[in-house]
Amino acid sequence: MDQVFVIRHKVMSEGRSVRAVARELGVSRNTVRRYLAGAPVGERKRVGRSQPVMDRVRPRAEAVLAESPCWTTNKQRLTATRLHRMLRDEGLEVGETTVKRIVREWRRRQHEVFVPLVYRPGDLAQVDFFEVVVDVAAERRKAALFVMRLMYSGRDFAWLYPRQDGVCFYDGHVRAFEHFDAVPHREALDNLRPAVARVLVGSERELAPRFEALAAHYVFEPCFARPRTGHDKGGVEARGRAIRLQELVPIPSGPSLEAISRELLARLDARCSGGRDAQGRTIGERFADERERMLPLPAHTFVAAQFRPVCASRRSLVRIDGAYYSVWSRWNELDLSAYLGVDHIEIVGPDDRVVHPRQRFGGRSVDYRHYLPELSRKPQALRQVADELVSSLGEPFATLWRQLVEERGPKQAARVFAQVLRNIVDRGAIEVSELVTAALARGEPVLLALRPHTVVSATAEVPAALAGVEVLCARASEYDTLLAAGGDA
Repeated sequence: MDQVFVIRHKVMSEGRSVRAVARELGVSRNTVRRYLAGAPVGERKRVGRSQPVMDRVRPRAEAVLAESPCWTTNKQRLTATRLHRMLRDEGLEVGETTVKRIVREWRRRQHEVFVPLVYRPGDLAQVDFFEVVVDVAAERRKAALFVMRLMYSGRDFAWLYPRQDGVCFYDGHVRAFEHFDAVPHREALDNLRPAVARVLVGSERELAPRFEALAAHYVFEPCFARPRTGHDKGGVEARGRAIRLQELVPIPSGPSLEAISRELLARLDARCSGGRDAQGRTIGERFADERERMLPLPAHTFVAAQFRPVCASRRSLVRIDGAYYSVWSRWNELDLSAYLGVDHIEIVGPDDRVVHPRQRFGGRSVDYRHYLPELSRKPQALRQVADELVSSLGEPFATLWRQLVEERGPKQAARVFAQVLRNIVDRGAIEVSELVTAALARGEPVLLALRPHTVVSATAEVPAALAGVEVLCARASEYDTLLAAGGDA
């Protein structure tokens, strides 16, 4: 600023020439002329420089960059160093720095420009799954974290699932809507297989039948992100990563995924008293405004379980997603209906239903109570599965089995226990359980206790011809007398 004043004073007040002032102050005559013309201080005139090498190489370099997605991947992408070597191999003399400037400018032009969005109360929720690690019953395992975020208020719902499939996806929606006690008007999500059957032109999608039923039940509009584009729902993407880093470090542990999920959800709900915006409102205050404009919950809860037609094998086993489940032996080779839940599988037959804990691929859940008629006729098979069977039957049958093994050995014990199972099939587990309990308490042989007793009524009518007949019964005390009489004879 002082130099500008000096230059203008010497020329305009003292009448000195531009050349003399420039020589005296050590600046160029062009600078003196610009200051005399009133140009802003510190502003330098851009001078366009010719770039003959870059101008000659740029078209070929940009053509290779545009073609590179056809023969590269994201993890094996074309770098500026590799492009420089390719151009040199083609006979183009260019420096690596020049190629890096071409690549940097080309990628800048390719970057997508993001639009700052406005979220209205109750309008939009975003949904996604995230892979996390948890300790369940002292076993470290992977889990799928379902996250739903209300974009206006910033309130979150999160729940942990053993897998990322359709049943868990639908169950997450049901739990989230019940937790919020309301439904958003729209939902943004990825093109997940449980939701999208086929991607059509633009934003059009052919919905999976089960997800279409879910959306119709809660009357929300599904909106899908562009394929392979995560930032179309950047709110839940960022929030899911934050939950994983802030709430799941150190790795959480608990007796079950449900217990860990409830603790996680309690910590997320505790955030409602914070998270103030520019107007000083908390998450809870914004959610109160949002909930008034959200859709009400329907009268009936959506059933997230997935229906699957199945067929029982000759072993009375049903195969579902690579795991095996037992059913009543009388259902063998029948067509059945299975309902797959998050943690349990319910199999419905012609006269009953069976519930099993859901197993992983290759797992097996067999309840040997389903095979009682067969085991009552096969003592050797009973001996093979006795521990598993008495564990499901419970007391007093477990105590009876141990006692029989101690007294008679496993082989004879299996034969006796098979007759006990026959009584369970014929008379019911409750009646047999009471009789076995009483026999164990009295020390009475169990088969004797289970023998049916014929009760003769005291009021039975006796024919007149037999009314005076007296039947003498032998007594044990007379046994020796009879032997003696026989010896004398």
